[in-house]
Amino acid sequence: METENGANFTYMGRKFDNMSVNDDSSPFSDCNSDRSGEFQTTSSQSRRLLLACSSENSDDLIRQLVLDLESCSIDEQKQAAMEIRLLAKNNPENRIKIAKAGAIKPLITLISSSDSQLQEYGVTAILNLSLCDENKVAIASSGAIRPLVRALRTGTSTTKENAACALLRLSQLEENKVAIGRSGSIPLLVNLLESGGIRGKKDAATALYSLCSVKENKIRAVDAGIMKPLVELMADFGSNMVDKSSYILSILVVVPEGRKALVEEGGIPVLVEIIEVGTQRQKEIAVGILLQICEDNLMYRAMVAREGAIPPLVALSQSGTNRAKQKSETLIDLLRQPRSGNAATRTADVSV
Repeated sequence: METENGANFTYMGRKFDNMSVNDDSSPFSDCNSDRSGEFQTTSSQSRRLLLACSSENSDDLIRQLVLDLESCSIDEQKQAAMEIRLLAKNNPENRIKIAKAGAIKPLITLISSSDSQLQEYGVTAILNLSLCDENKVAIASSGAIRPLVRALRTGTSTTKENAACALLRLSQLEENKVAIGRSGSIPLLVNLLESGGIRGKKDAATALYSLCSVKENKIRAVDAGIMKPLVELMADFGSNMVDKSSYILSILVVVPEGRKALVEEGGIPVLVEIIEVGTQRQKEIAVGILLQICEDNLMYRAMVAREGAIPPLVALSQSGTNRAKQKSETLIDLLRQPRSGNAATRTADVSV
């Protein structure tokens, strides 16, 4: 049933696909440059940065700022990291220049600083540099992953949000996903998803969606307790997290551990409610999830049927999108099949 990225599955010869993060209709927006507000600068500093950003020859300033990153003065380091962050915020050319000037390694060193503000500036500057595809390999190969994970554990709320975004950007290189997962990031991202502010939750959700395209990271996320906050966020229509949570769930239930955890956390009633009252997109993804968990498990089919899923599924099969209609009809057929069969099949997921 699972494909390479866990996004597609086939039942009775019919192929079903779940939308990916690259789909135009995806609920995930990319983590872009930091959104923590501009640092306060004096008028002379502002003029210097404005001139540097608009000048074709900002190289001299950038070289000096990179030198200042390794200053013995924390204040000079902060000022340099702040200005690098601003220069890289909205200017792709500056991102490349800053990286080529050697800023990446000293910025990574700042991420491990015991000074919380210096750590935040370092994380934010690395995030902005990681927006350039050319810099991602250099950032990861320079050893940024583990310091970013530590910042995700110990930083300010802004630091944690921007560290999550930076890890997302690095995870867009397939070869980094396993390394990021093995670095201890996933339990911290799950914690941010559960207890962070709304921005932190969204950033954590986007990073987790990207990382969990890898099977071993799916299992790490389930083991870290991701299912509880996902189900809670799906059940809260006022959270603006129903779509994001559903999409993450759709890639977790391709593994038995994910299906088992979903049922144990009470996800079936929540999914049935989404089919009843959710948006068209929410209904479609909820049906896809129920199809995944019901395909090989008679016990789960019985639970879904007992929750009253068939009437809203019939309604969706008549009024939904073409994909929603197809998925609804297939799920209805499954739920109406005689509930008998091999006991091993009925309990396959439960015994994992």
